[in-house]
Amino acid sequence: MCGIAGGIWTRPELAIEPDTLARMTTAIRHRGPDDQGLYQESYRLRPPYEAQPGIALGHRRLSIIDVACGHQPLANENDTVWTVFNGEIYNFADLRRRLEGSGHRFRTNSDTETIVHLYEDEGPACFEHMAGMFSIAIWDSVRRRLVLGRDRLGKKPLVYRAEPGRLIFASELKSLLQVPGVPRDIDHSAIDEYLTYQYVPHPNTIFKGFKKLTPGHFLVWQDDEVTIKPYWQPDFSCEQLTTERQAVERVRELLTDAVKTRLQSEVPLGAFLSGGVDSSLIVALMQQQSSTPVKTFTIGFPEKEYDESAYAERVAKHLGTEHQTLRVDPDAVKILPKLAFHYDEPFADSSAVPTWYVSQLTREHVTVALSGDGGDELFAGYSRYRAVSLGGWFDRWPMFRSLFGAGLWQLLPASGRQKSKVRQFKRFSSSLNLPAERRYLDWISIFNEGRRGELYNEDFVSHLPNCDPAGFLLSAWKRTKGRDPISAASLTDLVTYLPCDLMTKVDIASMAHGLEVRAPFLDHRLVEFAATLPVKFKYRKRRGKYLLQKAFGHLLPREVWQRPKMGFGVPLDHWFRNELNPLLRESLLDGQCVQRWFRREAVEELIKAHEARTFDHSARLWALLMLELWLKEWGQGAPRESDAVPQSVAMK
Repeated sequence: MCGIAGGIWTRPELAIEPDTLARMTTAIRHRGPDDQGLYQESYRLRPPYEAQPGIALGHRRLSIIDVACGHQPLANENDTVWTVFNGEIYNFADLRRRLEGSGHRFRTNSDTETIVHLYEDEGPACFEHMAGMFSIAIWDSVRRRLVLGRDRLGKKPLVYRAEPGRLIFASELKSLLQVPGVPRDIDHSAIDEYLTYQYVPHPNTIFKGFKKLTPGHFLVWQDDEVTIKPYWQPDFSCEQLTTERQAVERVRELLTDAVKTRLQSEVPLGAFLSGGVDSSLIVALMQQQSSTPVKTFTIGFPEKEYDESAYAERVAKHLGTEHQTLRVDPDAVKILPKLAFHYDEPFADSSAVPTWYVSQLTREHVTVALSGDGGDELFAGYSRYRAVSLGGWFDRWPMFRSLFGAGLWQLLPASGRQKSKVRQFKRFSSSLNLPAERRYLDWISIFNEGRRGELYNEDFVSHLPNCDPAGFLLSAWKRTKGRDPISAASLTDLVTYLPCDLMTKVDIASMAHGLEVRAPFLDHRLVEFAATLPVKFKYRKRRGKYLLQKAFGHLLPREVWQRPKMGFGVPLDHWFRNELNPLLRESLLDGQCVQRWFRREAVEELIKAHEARTFDHSARLWALLMLELWLKEWGQGAPRESDAVPQSVAMK
């Protein structure tokens, strides 16, 4: 696991100089504290031949496989193809045997060298043959082209900026901001998207002109032109016919092998363990294949309704793992400036806080950890799918939908608790008359369209382009045409919420501590199989993960399968009314966001309603707080420069 950075240019005045490349890589040294390397070629005129673009490749390494010889940037035998790479190629041994059979010579045992030789044979189609998590840059000096690729499900990040005469890229935005002269203009539409989803969805970023490479896509820069194409785009409209027995056997085979594959490591390895189904199942499969106790780690809170540590400890005892728990209290938010710095963009998933701490705890003991991410999307595990199922029932009986969707239900009294039954029903019924996809967006939005309209001031609205943030989710929903509502929602989450929220959260929090996290549920073979399964194999009797329990029920205590899903949240509702209230008021009511974009009275109304317990606005207040903290960290001033420069620079 590593960090990459670099660029290509045809205009000498836009060259990435050695000191700039050094700053770009040093800005992400937390991603790779073990090693560093740079490669550069200057722009050259070669009459009567075409000019050779300038190229810069930088790398920070966290050594996992071939610790002794896996240095990057790495080239083929004749130095015509170079690569820098962040991630793991799990099938590299199989690919290597094939490549050696076709005559390629290897100098290392690393998965990185597989990339350059595979590219020599396949060109940009090489990504189709890789199984793993990755962001990759490949420089082809013969064809004078740069190729960027990102893994199928967005487990590893890759951002870039293309402009006439130059393209720059990196694992994180902060690296690109080291390049002299790059603008830092905030995209108002990205803020609109952020307040809708709690993240800025790909391909956009918070800054104008900076983009995220969409998962499952590759980019080719050649002759100053940029082409982006998908290499993985499964058909979510298809549903395969299979028996339950066949489905059980296949999911058992695929997930077991996915765990086995991800146990490859030359450094200590462990796992996150929440006590829920997904992480518990991954740990059970790890322990099944390990001769020693697996090291497991969890986070606990003083507030019982948010604390899963007791469940995790019971699972750990049942499986015989070597377990550790870290308690988190309101002082934990002292890390908020660190989160604002590391996430580069405003990011409002509050579970970034416990993810940060569990990553920190885990890194003290191991370098690689497995997680249960992806199980909810693949096997319909989220509680909100109950509402999706009920909404589908009302769609089949429109006379009841009209009745329950009437505004009369909004007059019912409800407590301020977000999870109160009456409040949940009021939110459900208020969107019932919308199309299924719009209804789902309204349910999952932090600020729905109406609330955003109340929040923005006139100047901000005047800068918004004529585009709808809903387009990101709606375009994903269209790919599920013909599927049932739960399959449509869960597969939409798989290509929106999972890469943009969950994968971003885990990657940034873990790599900030030099920890590699692997997600067996996101093995693309398992994803492709699960995506085609009928909903009856996933969701029954208002509960998800039916097939997982049929396949692996014997591995875990009965209570793990039966208890309600808790999620990985933090007690914001308590904190914002007590210990964090002064910080909240000071930051939001006198902050830059209110001065530039938002109506102060609208923000104050949210705070007062939350304090009075008439409504739990904690998720909205957290989103505004993280936007304000991000703006202080990144929204103005000169680009941040690193305080150290790599010592070894390979120049050509």
